[in-house]
Formats: sequence, C-alpha cells, structure tokens
Amino acid sequence: MKIPAVLRRVALMVIAPVVGLGAQSQNLGTISFPNSGAAAAQAPFIRGMLLYHSFEYPAAAIAFREAQQADPTFALAYAGEALTHTHQVWNRQDTAAAMAVLRRLAPTRAERRARARTVREQMYLDAVETLYGVGGKATRDTLFAAAIERIVLAHPQDDEARVLHALALLGLSQSDRVEASYMRAGAIAADVLRRNPAHPGAAHMVIHAFDDPVHAPLGLWAARAYSKIAPAAAHAQHMTTHIFLAMGMWDDVVSQNVVASGPHAEHWRAHHYTTWLGYGYLQQGRYDEARLHLLRARANAVAPWRMGERPSLVMMRAAYLITSERWTDSIVGMSLAPIASPTFRAIDAFATGYAALKRGERALAEQIADSLDAYVTADPGAALENDPRVIRIIALEIRAALMSARGRTDSAVALILEAARQDDALPVEFGPPRLPKPPRELAGEILLAAGRHLEAQREFTRALEQMPGRSRTLVGLARAAARSGDTDVAASAAGQLLRNWHSSDASVAERAEMERLRPERP
Repeated sequence: MKIPAVLRRVALMVIAPVVGLGAQSQNLGTISFPNSGAAAAQAPFIRGMLLYHSFEYPAAAIAFREAQQADPTFALAYAGEALTHTHQVWNRQDTAAAMAVLRRLAPTRAERRARARTVREQMYLDAVETLYGVGGKATRDTLFAAAIERIVLAHPQDDEARVLHALALLGLSQSDRVEASYMRAGAIAADVLRRNPAHPGAAHMVIHAFDDPVHAPLGLWAARAYSKIAPAAAHAQHMTTHIFLAMGMWDDVVSQNVVASGPHAEHWRAHHYTTWLGYGYLQQGRYDEARLHLLRARANAVAPWRMGERPSLVMMRAAYLITSERWTDSIVGMSLAPIASPTFRAIDAFATGYAALKRGERALAEQIADSLDAYVTADPGAALENDPRVIRIIALEIRAALMSARGRTDSAVALILEAARQDDALPVEFGPPRLPKPPRELAGEILLAAGRHLEAQREFTRALEQMPGRSRTLVGLARAAARSGDTDVAASAAGQLLRNWHSSDASVAERAEMERLRPERP
C-alpha cells in the first residue's frame, strides 16, 4: 500500500569525519561526499545526507540547517535541505517549502549559483533548482533525473550522484511503478552497494527497486544488510520488510517492524510501520495480538491526528476482520474518526459490509454496497487517497459476494473475475494489499463454495503469485487442492501455512484441518 511512512526523529552520535573524504555518522552508514564546505559544517552535512538516504526527512533537514549555521554560504547544505521536500517514491513534493530554503542562500537563482564554489557543486545546485523550477511536477522530475545523470557522466566516481540518480529514476513513475525505471535504478544502486557495502542509500534504493513478488529475491541481500548499515534510522529497520513481505517472510516482517515502531508498544500509534506490523501478526495467525495492536493504536489516536493515522486505522481494521474472519467481533463497530479520502472510506465500507454479509445481515451489506457507487463517481485525486480504480474494484467485490450469497454463482464469478482483471491492470504494489480482500482470493472462495474446485485452485494459485505466503489464500489453496484430488499441492500449501502459523493462537480454527492435509513428518 502506497501510504507515506510516518517519520520520527532519531537521537544520533556523530563521529568526526575527515573533511572532503569518506565520513560516517554512528549507526547511519558510511558515504563519501567530497565538498567545499567549512570543516565545522562537515559532520552535520554528512549526517544530513545519511538521514536523507534513509528517508528520515525531518531529521535530515535539521542536520542540513546545522551545516548552514556552521558555513552560511555552503550551497550544498541548502540544496540538501531543499531535497528533503521531495519524496520521490511517495510522489510528494512541497515546492514552496523547498524554494523558501533556497532563498535563504540567496534571493535569485543566479546569485545562488554564484555561491557554489566548484563546477561540480554548481551542477548539484542546478539540478535542485530544476527540480523546483518551471513546469508540472512530472516534467520537473524528469529534468531533475537528467540533471543528476549529467553529474554522474561528468564525475563517474561520485557515488552520491549515482544514488540520487537511482532515486530520481524511481520518482519518474509518479506512484505508478514503471518497471524499466525501477530495474535501471536497482542496477545502479546495486553497483554502488557492492563498492561500498555500508552505503545506506544504495541499500535502500536496491530494496525499493526490487520490492515486488517477482524481483524481491534480487533485493534480499540488500534487505539483510540495510538494518545493520543504519540501525539508528527507523525507516531502515522497516524498509527491509518491503522485501520480506514480498517473499512471505512473516517472522522477519514482524520483528523488523517491531524495531521500527519503537521500544514502547503501549505508545504506538497507527502509521506505516504499525500497519505493516499488524498485517504480519495476522499472517502468523496471531489474531489476538493483532486485535490488541489495533485497539492500542485506536486508543492512542487522539488529537492532534498525525499524517496517515486515520487511513492506517482503516487498513488495520479491514485487514483484521478479513483475515481473522471474526465477523461478530466488536472491532466491527469500533469508532473511527471521519475520513476524507474516498478510497479509504470505500475500504472501510467494504470491510463492514463484507462482515455483515458473513454474519447473514444481507440487507445491511446491500445498503453498504449501494453506498459505494457514490465513491466511484468521485473525481480522481492524489494517488491512493482518491483512486477511482480501487473503488470500482471494491464495489465489484462486494457485489460478487452478494451474488454468491444468493446462489447466483455464474454472475458472482463473472463480477469477481472482472474485479481481478482490473486489479491485475493496476501498477504492481508493495506492502500489504491495497484491497483488504484480494480479488483472486475472493474468486477462489466463491468458486470453492460452488464446488468448482479446479477453477478455485487456479485462482488461489494466481493470488499467491501476487502475494506470496498470504495465509488466508493458503487456506483456500489447500482446501481446493484437497477437494480436486491434488494431494501434493494440498500438502504443500498446508505445510507452508503451518510454518506461517508456528506461533499462532491455539484457537485458530483451521489448524486441525491443515494438520490433516499435511503428511506426517519423519
């Protein structure tokens, strides 16, 4: 799910660098960024770059301002702070805030360029000026990538330029993953990481480039490295799980997001890391822990609301209901604050309506299904917050489920396969599924209920290709394969599921069934 991560400041201790040569900040990694800044500006500047590489943007901005105080005409320190106002992977940019930073260096572009002390530093400043210059965001992102590439061509040994180029290439997707750009970015970053195994930005970009189910194995080495490169950066701890989740490695998803969320669980609020953590608990069959986690996050959600908190709570509740199948749980009626985003309102409505249908409250489910039509007609907005494509798929899913409940299997299958087709056409996503009930998983369940076991098995298999190791899908595959007579596939799915559930709640209903499907171990 492409929801921006919530960043937090990190307490840091700095190791004094050698001016103009390689430098590191304790627990953030090591980079080499030769520059003309004063000696007193080097430590905070390097710290700012290291934090920037781990997307700890607020803390990076503070470090860059410290460098500016030490050397008020150090152009790269202002360029670095300006860069913190563009979040390429999340398709977010605050041009006004960035320009305010640059104007502190000098009021005009020409005057600012005159402050850059070397040709190379002028090139960096020109690239940042281009990023916040004229034209639409997509145009400026493209021009920025080209400007950074010119630095790489002029200075082939400049690994900072190479990592920034990889990040710029990821940004060209404008939130819709363009595989060619991602693969190129991954190759560039991997080359840097091999030369400097302690470079946080290189590890980070490798992970982002390959964090889909097809390419995730290519990024596993970087994921294993990144948390050790930058243990002081919360985002570095979380970021590893982009690879782990894409490979169905639920123990790693949970352990790393626990670290990223902070040491005091009683204070956790709903945000990017805790949403992924809750999803990991669910895949482990730890439904009671996931429920407690959700209730804690809701209790801590008090004014002032933080960025992403409301949608995170929506996703956490929807994932809990759909995965645990505890349709009568009081979580269904848990009060959430009003949500402006049409997409997240639709997701919340779907989870509520689907739970009502499963409880036998078909009239309520019908009412909720009708309400989704209003969201579908909403004008497209920013990224996921208002994505009519996602809302249309959700509306098809609830209609398909209702058709199935009425016994109209052919109509239900036609609707859910259309939902699956539309979902397949969306850009590949990272993280927990954008749809709380993945369409091919629901298609498998509808077909299974209708006794169409081979077709169900096919849909569950395709669902697992999109979301490896997802436990609810594995339940369906094991059942469908067993009923179609494919005992090898049934045993394999049951075995993988039980490995997911090695620490599950004892009350998980399907455990005994899966134990029967799995052959006896020697």
